[in-house]
Amino acid sequence: MATDQYRPEPLSVQAMAASFAELARELAARTDENDCWTGIVQAALRTVPGTEHAGITILRGGKFSTVAPSSELPRRVDAIQYELSSGPCVDAILQQCIFRTGDLSQDTRWPEFGRRAAGEHGVFSMLGFRLYLENADTIGGLNLYSTQRDAFDESAELTGGIVATHAAIAMTGVRHRSQAENLRLALESNRQIGVAMGVLMSRQHVTRQQAFDLLRIASQHGHRKLADIAMDVAETGILDYPRPVGAG
Repeated sequence: MATDQYRPEPLSVQAMAASFAELARELAARTDENDCWTGIVQAALRTVPGTEHAGITILRGGKFSTVAPSSELPRRVDAIQYELSSGPCVDAILQQCIFRTGDLSQDTRWPEFGRRAAGEHGVFSMLGFRLYLENADTIGGLNLYSTQRDAFDESAELTGGIVATHAAIAMTGVRHRSQAENLRLALESNRQIGVAMGVLMSRQHVTRQQAFDLLRIASQHGHRKLADIAMDVAETGILDYPRPVGAG
């Protein structure tokens, strides 16, 4: 199978150090999870010798999926692994090891997967890394593919391991920033609700619980978020909530 994917040559120690310093800066600047996955895959394509295609395997809720593939090939090859529950990517995640193969058509560890990956998609070499994420709900793996036999050597395994380490650090940073932003929004929402409750308690001479109940009823009646209702009350001093039929 022909490919027009860029295949990097091994880097010198100095070039590798500079490359990974740049990678760390690049991934640290990514704030969105999907954007970060894409950055990791592109970094693997640039830096790991022998790589023609790359992708990320995610195990979440007991189900495998492929994210940010560099082409359709990783998704198609991974689908075979997920169907069989066997293959370098799946095993790298489940067994927490690095798996490298240079001829899938002859590899006795995954006979059925190897036969199909080589025969149906022309993939002979694969390299799979477990990503150690600080997320109990999600397990990830970095997967590299080549249509050449023996495409990945020890240098590729070392370089890919460094990329995987940077990937885990970057994803942990994205998750922490997301959690911090969610906390900030929650605190802001709670502050608005507290202000609105204070307005209602003062103007309508109700208790804290009654003030909260009024906000909740207005939220349900208007099909709007409680925080949005609270913001309106805090800014206008008025709560639009349902009144009994016939009330003046």
